[in-house]
Amino acid sequence: MSSREITYGEAILEATRQMMLSDDRVMLMGLGVSDPGGIFGTTKGLFDEFGPDRVVETPTAESGVMGIAIGSSLVGMKPIVTHQRVEFSLLSYEQIVNQAAKWNYMTAGKKYVQIVVRLIIGRGWGQGPQHSQSLEPIFAHVPGLKVIAPSSPSDAKGLLAAAINDPNPVVMLEHRWLHQTYGEVSPDLYQQEIGRSKIVHVGTDITIVTYSYMVIEALRAARELANVGVSAEVIDLTSLRPLDFDTIEKSIGKTGTLLTIDNGWSTYGIGAEIVARAASDCFDALKKPPIRLGVADVPIPSTRALANLVYPGFNSIVDSVSSILGRDLSRLKQKSICVEDVPDKSFTGPF
Repeated sequence: MSSREITYGEAILEATRQMMLSDDRVMLMGLGVSDPGGIFGTTKGLFDEFGPDRVVETPTAESGVMGIAIGSSLVGMKPIVTHQRVEFSLLSYEQIVNQAAKWNYMTAGKKYVQIVVRLIIGRGWGQGPQHSQSLEPIFAHVPGLKVIAPSSPSDAKGLLAAAINDPNPVVMLEHRWLHQTYGEVSPDLYQQEIGRSKIVHVGTDITIVTYSYMVIEALRAARELANVGVSAEVIDLTSLRPLDFDTIEKSIGKTGTLLTIDNGWSTYGIGAEIVARAASDCFDALKKPPIRLGVADVPIPSTRALANLVYPGFNSIVDSVSSILGRDLSRLKQKSICVEDVPDKSFTGPF
């Protein structure tokens, strides 16, 4: 397939539009979906093209909106529900966990909820404890849900298209720092299998497993580590549930080491699940104890200076690799590039 460079946000918009054109059952719902800014550009222009029957601007009534989406799915529609922050979805968590996730099981496979829930996660603009969290473990914990977390524009497009057609309810996590990143994406409509991780940097000394925005930081660290003779293998999970542990296990068998990086707190996190699986399935292959890296175990601070202290990044990855391998890598550590709680000056918000 031919490809060209577009942003992560544009890839989501393109997948949504192409799926809506190919299947008139696909509809979009959420607060701000008709806004000119289009939720980081991911819904821009869709209201004008498809109208209010298929692009539904909703009130701030998240539980009710989710109930409407679930009901729409049960009569044949394929709703995409978008929340501009993951925290907003907490008001509809009962609907997601107790209704959408269980309907197929409770009807002995006769009925299913075919719905995608898009959630914006991650840091930015000093939004603090209630608006900049990454809460993926509370969704990945639930049987009946699928949870995806693409890090690249091409994965975002392919996984969203697959999620819309998946008979299971799918939660899609989008880190707000990814929407303006660029990557090669085919203009054609395509689907990418949910539940397959990707080795995005091949290495032999240490296995680094992560997802979403932290893949960017892990790759940056892997390139710098290579300059001092440390070969890091970086695995992009892309899917948190189902979890492709086979790829992780093979990598641990090669490197004998493991570093996991969560986008949120590491306590009870995705990394904790991976380390637990490694301890039970790959114990003999591990040469050193694994390390879980993530946000400091405190509520997210609003103060920019403090925010820079709680998030994992390049320097904390280097420190963790240094600890696991027993090598002094302090010369690689750099001054933070996130002094204003934004990835770069082009990053604007809040929407």
